[in-house]
Amino acid sequence: MAGAALLFVVICVIGLGIWSVVTADQGADGLAPTPGATWNQLVTILSDPFYVSGPASVGIFWHLVASLQRVLTGFLIAAAIAIPLGFLLGSATRIRWAVEPFVQVLRPVSPLAWLPLGLALLRDAENTAIFVIVMASLWPMLLNTIEGVQKVDPLYMQLARTLEASRAQVIRTIQLPAALPSILTGLRLSLSTAWLVIIAAEMLVGSRGMGYFVWNQWNRLSVPAILVAILLIGAVGFALDRLVVWGATKIPHG
Repeated sequence: MAGAALLFVVICVIGLGIWSVVTADQGADGLAPTPGATWNQLVTILSDPFYVSGPASVGIFWHLVASLQRVLTGFLIAAAIAIPLGFLLGSATRIRWAVEPFVQVLRPVSPLAWLPLGLALLRDAENTAIFVIVMASLWPMLLNTIEGVQKVDPLYMQLARTLEASRAQVIRTIQLPAALPSILTGLRLSLSTAWLVIIAAEMLVGSRGMGYFVWNQWNRLSVPAILVAILLIGAVGFALDRLVVWGATKIPHG
């Protein structure tokens, strides 16, 4: 563990050195995100993350909260749809074959392609952003849940029928434990996709959020601030991934 930590520090030092050399001759106009300029922006942004001086002029904390609210709302809605539907389609072959063409046609569509349709139907930027997150999160969860349910050993299902177990008992004691690794993979993929997509969506809709913050800093030609935002977005994405893994350990395995 100590060796890994030391290697991490060495990589960081080497990376900072390369970064400094690459941007040494490009920082005169203030656009290039040099290590010093980025550090100064980081200190400035984090020194007062809670300020509010207007609807769109707020600290970085409120931008993060706005993005997280949209992502988690859309993610939970997608999970409420995808996981039960995944159990149904994974268990009922005829229904799965009937639904699969729709899934295969809609799945490759970029989530951002749904944004104009959402604006046209919902006529609300906030609800449209959540709608885009739902569409981004739905497919990884659905497909991984179906795959997990299909991998259940048929002998266990036959034993459950022999014992006349109820549908709820079969799901809780057989299908859920067997499908849990696949469901977890789907949740992690969906959450990372949702966090990625909301940044792009917020550049087009909304007056708060990390995407809006990045676009606003670009309009100000503050590239070091954009890099700070990218680092924060990555750190929050990592934390969300760890949260899903931790939550999976709390699910009873029957």
